[in-house]
Amino acid sequence: MEPARAVASFDSATGMLRGLAAFLAGRDVPLLGQAPRALEPVLSGVLGALNRLPAPVTERLYARTGVTEAVPPARLGELDSEALAEWICDHYPRRRYPVVFLGSSNGALEHLAAALGAPWLPQTLLVPVRRRGVDRDDPRAELAFGREPGRALLAANPTWQLHHMHDPNQDRLMIAGMAYFRLKWLRLPRAYHRFLRERLAPGGVAVSAECGLRWPVTRVGDRHVFQFGALGGAIRDEYFSGGPRVHDLLHRYGSDRDRWDPPPPDDEAPEAEWGFDPAWPADLADAVDGAGGTWRRLRYDHPEALSPAVADLHRAWYRECGIDDRRLLIDSFLLVEPWWTLRTGSVPFWLSFNTRPSLRAAHAYLDSADPFDEIRLVLFAHGTESIGLPPMRDWDRLTSRARRLGEFTGVDPRAFPRDLAVHARAHRDLTRVRPLHPMPDPVPLERAEDFLRGRSDIEWSAP
Repeated sequence: MEPARAVASFDSATGMLRGLAAFLAGRDVPLLGQAPRALEPVLSGVLGALNRLPAPVTERLYARTGVTEAVPPARLGELDSEALAEWICDHYPRRRYPVVFLGSSNGALEHLAAALGAPWLPQTLLVPVRRRGVDRDDPRAELAFGREPGRALLAANPTWQLHHMHDPNQDRLMIAGMAYFRLKWLRLPRAYHRFLRERLAPGGVAVSAECGLRWPVTRVGDRHVFQFGALGGAIRDEYFSGGPRVHDLLHRYGSDRDRWDPPPPDDEAPEAEWGFDPAWPADLADAVDGAGGTWRRLRYDHPEALSPAVADLHRAWYRECGIDDRRLLIDSFLLVEPWWTLRTGSVPFWLSFNTRPSLRAAHAYLDSADPFDEIRLVLFAHGTESIGLPPMRDWDRLTSRARRLGEFTGVDPRAFPRDLAVHARAHRDLTRVRPLHPMPDPVPLERAEDFLRGRSDIEWSAP
């Protein structure tokens, strides 16, 4: 099976890979890299019209767009982990890089890599698997569905661990007709070894991005775990024990359940989407040594813990380049556009999602930072009124902290979170921000190291 056919285009890792690869090739990413630039005005209009449909209709359309990407279970044995690793590497321009990042998905990391002129090779990818006849609010049935397809997939790919993730809160629409199989490489793929040998500059630095976030799981096999719930607006206890917000969500969507009844967790593992599996470092040390480079570790406890450091690094870099550092761009999930972030001289602050904890993270950063004259906010729209989703007036209060201009970018507040058009309009609106700046030269690694090594919220260190 062609790798591009198997991997979800709507996933964080895929979106960040496309965005960073385009940046390193000197391009931006209209329409999230999924369609030609010429279609952007047309799709913006069409999706904007869909925003005005009744909510149930919009939700059904949202769900169906994802199902079209799902892989039939019978074909999972055709997936080849090495072919997927080659596909990832082939995204990047063929040249030498002074820095290469590997590991956890993270939007702040994408901005950091762009600032350093560096590629990133993910440890985790999402393969959506087609399924019918499973109630999305029945996690036990979901686990049972995944056993046999998971066995076939892992039998064909001994270097993968399967994290079957099921989140009926934030992914409620998308999982109506698919299962989320997140795959983590337990060994560094041969293609990654080769990438380091051929494309890491002599004396260059490979950096492992290691998010320490973990989650309770039910172990299905040696390399297969089932993760119920995920990082976002609901807390872990709500997934496993219920509560008023869970009751309200289920009844709003017509369920006769009062809470979910997941299989009891019996282990803990790296969180499926964001967490870093610690099996990599031994392989990575050998690969970097064989490439004639050195290795650094970038460790943080939570995906958003990296965002303040990356924002502060951009402010310092802009000042050194003579660029005004008082324009803030808050982006979220896979709606990351490194090219226009730098062309507009925007300080990037990345949020993992659109939930209340992410809103608090943005406020906490503004509380500690020097004031911004402009604040623009790009919110990923996941199509459903999930637990922990703040009302738009609360996001308004965030943008109102700008001294001169605070606004949504690409977001239709009247349609959110069913705002299908934001995925086209966010890029379009960024291209209209003025003034523009010449693309700055990359941050020297030594400068970035000195800056990041002194932070208390992250750890940048030699092994």
